[in-house]
Amino acid sequence: MPINSFLYPGAKASPPAYEVANSCRFDKGSSPSLSKTSGTPTNALKWTFSAWVKISGIANDTFLLDFNTDTNNRSQIGFQDSDKAIIVYEKVSGSTSQLLQTSAQFRDPSAWLNIVVSCDRTLGTDTERTKIYVNGTRVTSFSTADGGPNYPAQNTNGIINTAVSTLIGKYSQSTLFYDGYMCEVVFIDGTAYAASDFGEFDEDSPTIWKPKDPSTLTFGNNGFYLDFEDSSNLGNDANGGTDFTETNIVAADQATDTCTNNFCTMNPLDNFKNQATFSEGNCKLVTASSPYYYNTGTFGLSSGKWYYECKVASSAPSDYNLIGIAGEIGAGTAGDAELGGTGTYSYGYHGNNGKYRSDVPTGSGAGYAYGATYSTSTIGVYIDLDNNKLYFSKDGTLQNSGTGISIGTSPPHGVFFPAGGEQSNSGSATLEFNFGGCPAFSISSGNSDPNGYGNFEFSTTITGDGASKSFYAINSKNLAEYGG
Repeated sequence: MPINSFLYPGAKASPPAYEVANSCRFDKGSSPSLSKTSGTPTNALKWTFSAWVKISGIANDTFLLDFNTDTNNRSQIGFQDSDKAIIVYEKVSGSTSQLLQTSAQFRDPSAWLNIVVSCDRTLGTDTERTKIYVNGTRVTSFSTADGGPNYPAQNTNGIINTAVSTLIGKYSQSTLFYDGYMCEVVFIDGTAYAASDFGEFDEDSPTIWKPKDPSTLTFGNNGFYLDFEDSSNLGNDANGGTDFTETNIVAADQATDTCTNNFCTMNPLDNFKNQATFSEGNCKLVTASSPYYYNTGTFGLSSGKWYYECKVASSAPSDYNLIGIAGEIGAGTAGDAELGGTGTYSYGYHGNNGKYRSDVPTGSGAGYAYGATYSTSTIGVYIDLDNNKLYFSKDGTLQNSGTGISIGTSPPHGVFFPAGGEQSNSGSATLEFNFGGCPAFSISSGNSDPNGYGNFEFSTTITGDGASKSFYAINSKNLAEYGG
């Protein structure tokens, strides 16, 4: 199945003809949802749902769309359990009338997916009545669990696209909430559109699926279009229909991490010793009260100049925080004192002693005099892979008089990952990583990179080793330009 290659540094795509400016972040810890009551449909037998999603949480069921009246009359489109299979489920009068659960799993927290579900209950062939597409390719393999696959009966109304309660990001019959980002959320009443009406494959990189402008489609009475461009009203229906009511969704949940400009976040699949709790779109980490926890970002970097910030909102005991880069993921073992383990080309700025610590084959955990100690501070990380230098700032002040740390040129996989964690023997820390695309963590200054991307507390330009250097937010557009 084609993947969204925005994840990969080597992916080269032609500039998208259609740009998506904003997404909405759903942080399940806040119990977020959008809700309204649908009206009389244009044609209840035909409908289409399309959404671009980037998941954050990988545990439990999470639902994108929910139509319901009660427990016995409900329908959902979302992800099933921790395996993150896509599910289309419907129950009418207490009996299951539709169940499609993909055999494929979709657990990648770093990539955007376009999910399209197209339904035409008038068709004579049952397998043609509901179609699921992921990134432009139709899904044809389904699980047999729970009696599936089960297609709707011909010419019978379901619950989706009827005059009932309609939810985005929440399961009506439980406290299950979607955890991640959404953009370009579209529902069509009266037409069963194909995936090609919502996206297209890139001319230069045919595995990359790109969005198309949906505003020219025929929406019908119950149709809606959520583009999340109005931060003061993220439930606004850009199609002109009734707006959704926001519950625990605020202006700060508007994000610039979208399906046309994918930003780095921290990676819950690289959760060393399963010690961290992730939230805020995988940008906030709370470490457990156990020693030595580290996590890496979702994007690997091999060239170019890159910047991110980490706000230490609460510090580990004795300020044993370590922020920097690592050359490997999933390599740590119990008791490792550095970012990822011995021999992984990791470099971090240590809060307790103000030293930088390196973990390379020749250094093996050595600490070297560097800068000021820190506890609840914002650490800026400047990664210059064109000159193999690394710089840190503390609350906007460049450390070590602007002299960079020399970093290795041969990490195990040829790339460095943003990395951070804590090295304490007890207690925990709260770390807020800002790659520019997450909703801001109390950003007061509002600095962007030279391309206008990102929202950072401090400047992305420094004087390092006697020269002015500009650094860039870690996102797919910058990666395509600078070959990160």
